[in-house]
Amino acid sequence: MIASIVMVLAITTAITTLQRGFQALDTSRNTTYASQVMQSELERLRLKSWAQIQILQDSGESAVTVGGVTGAAGSFRCTRTIRDRKTDMKEITLVSTWNGYDGRPHTLSYITRYGKSGLYDYFYTAH
Repeated sequence: MIASIVMVLAITTAITTLQRGFQALDTSRNTTYASQVMQSELERLRLKSWAQIQILQDSGESAVTVGGVTGAAGSFRCTRTIRDRKTDMKEITLVSTWNGYDGRPHTLSYITRYGKSGLYDYFYTAH
């Protein structure tokens, strides 16, 4: 009797540990993918002039196109917001959101500043 109880507890613990491992792998994979999407968008923005960035800012918050998305990654959403920090500096915020393996929403933010001389200094946060 005691042996069967111990065996049930061991199996339950093993299954729970396996599920947590899958959740960690999923979160890691999705965080990496979200980072790649945002880095691609920053590389695209790096090629734009000050006037082109201003036009993007005037259009307001917009969705970032996620190209070549397949499978689980299809649930990614990425938005871009641009605002003025100073007369010669704009702040660009990219936010990626997705639902993880466990169904919980996840968010990854990337904040950079664009001066008239180009992109520089960034902050990277995950929730």
